[in-house]
Amino acid sequence: MNPRLILIAGGTEGRVIELTDGELTIGRDASNSVPLQDRSVSRRHCALRRQGDDYRVVDLGSHNGTFVNGVPVNDHVARHGDRLQVGKTAFIFLLTSEDSSPPADLVFENEAPGSMTTLRLRADSAPDLLPRELNTLVRIGATINSIRTLGELGPQILASLLEVIPAERGALVLTDATLERPTAVFSLDRLSRQSGTVNVSRTVVKSVLSERVAVLSNDAQQSHAHASADSLRALGAASLLCVPLTLLNDTLGFIYLDASSPGVAFAEGDLHMATLVAGLAAGALDSAQRLEWLENENRRLKAELRIDHNMIGESPRMREVFQRIARLAPAQSTVLIRGESGTGKELAARAIHQNGPRAAKPFVAVNCAALTESLLESELMGHEKGAFTGAIAQKKGKLEVANGGTIFLDEVGELSPPIQAKLLRFLQEREFDRVGGTRPIKVDVRVIAATNRNLEELIEGGGFRGDFYFRLNVVTLELPPLRDRPSDISLLATHFVAKYGERCKRHLTGISRTARECLLNYDWPGNVRELENAVEHAVVFGSTEMVEPEDLPEKILEKTAPSSPSRMAYYEAVKEAKRRIILKALEDARGSYPKAAQALGIHPNNLHRLARTLNIKPDAKR
Repeated sequence: MNPRLILIAGGTEGRVIELTDGELTIGRDASNSVPLQDRSVSRRHCALRRQGDDYRVVDLGSHNGTFVNGVPVNDHVARHGDRLQVGKTAFIFLLTSEDSSPPADLVFENEAPGSMTTLRLRADSAPDLLPRELNTLVRIGATINSIRTLGELGPQILASLLEVIPAERGALVLTDATLERPTAVFSLDRLSRQSGTVNVSRTVVKSVLSERVAVLSNDAQQSHAHASADSLRALGAASLLCVPLTLLNDTLGFIYLDASSPGVAFAEGDLHMATLVAGLAAGALDSAQRLEWLENENRRLKAELRIDHNMIGESPRMREVFQRIARLAPAQSTVLIRGESGTGKELAARAIHQNGPRAAKPFVAVNCAALTESLLESELMGHEKGAFTGAIAQKKGKLEVANGGTIFLDEVGELSPPIQAKLLRFLQEREFDRVGGTRPIKVDVRVIAATNRNLEELIEGGGFRGDFYFRLNVVTLELPPLRDRPSDISLLATHFVAKYGERCKRHLTGISRTARECLLNYDWPGNVRELENAVEHAVVFGSTEMVEPEDLPEKILEKTAPSSPSRMAYYEAVKEAKRRIILKALEDARGSYPKAAQALGIHPNNLHRLARTLNIKPDAKR
């Protein structure tokens, strides 16, 4: 293993942070292993802790949350390719290393130290160009910038160089100064136009990479340094040229050209041209390499993810839900999702669809409670032209649209008995008739239904067909209410603050401890949907960088209270201080809310809301 973090956004992109057996902490305080100068980051924000062969991402009670792959986490086992977001800074977690041995078509030959006649040119020098050379350079630059993939770019750079420089062979290598881990190797032979094994001088390359200079030699065979090189003796190389690939302060690799014919010699202009082409190519190579790496990591991450879903939770109850979804997704069985309103039944249905064999096919959702019986039948099964007044053309129903995919019947407990009978036939035969139609239509659709009602009680009362229930209830997925997984409330709230802060163009540093306590003490009868609405309300109406208790809906404040007397005293003291400030501003403004709001630096609407929350009456301004 070679566990490490690679910084990809919000700092020195590409920085590698090696992980040890201890603990690596990230936060705003300088004492952290990775200090971040970012106001949205807490002083001690999160940590990566070694636990056996695993590394755990642990949030240290941050205000703004720790996100892995876009989801807030409290304690998460990091996997290879995970994206860690802390404030504005993003990292990629890598657990394993790629094979670090040099590629088979690259051989570094060691030479004894010695002297040779060379021309050395700094990579950042700018020679004067003749018009012909300038035209050549522009043409090569246009060709290079028209290619996006690394596999095409490397050979094209070599081909362009061999067109203007009398070399017989060329190699382009992306590597670090140690030469131990080449990440890409391209070679080209002028005559065969094919790639092959490349033998290069380690001494020359190390000098080029360490000193960032371009080197030209036309007496490589006579040089004592190269006379002992097996590579040059084998190739009979008489001339060689090597230039670094540099981008800003980084050295990406090198370009190596040689020739074995005695009559071939490189000129100073060839060295200048190779240096300029290398300067043009470095940026394109770096971009192509980064793009390829990100695409590979994305593919790797998708392959390793056990389940793809938009649901948030780390509680034991939600872990059971995720495991059950992973088991249900590959199957074709009909699923009945049960749970209170607002628990995320449609999200669960989409997760089952997205992780199953029908993921590339349609997912069609129908709210069975939103339409009347006649409209729902037409919506589900479609109708023929002239089937009823207003049916001016044939229309496909949702069942037909979902062919090959999944139909999600939400609020299935609201279906009328006649519709239940028609859907029962569909579940048995996988066929139906359009309204006004005479020909049965067969479809291949997986059915997922959801309800927040007690179907067993409805059956006893005659409001739901028993045979239809048993056709629906092949496999059941139960979603827990939010009050039964309180450890997820903070994660969900952090996620919604980030979501609506971005949507409302507000920079928020998180949720205050007192506001978070109010959220934890509320019983959430509307579950996740109510929590999301409450957080959106707080983001829209809040006036500070943190979500405070007074930003939350009044019904939440009315039903919650801080758990300890000390916190109650603190909360009341803060509330009273705000009350005095607002009263003083209103008094100075002689009761004018717009003027008082201007003096306080807030919007008048926010002032009115604060006044209502703090129970400040219009006549209390004195």
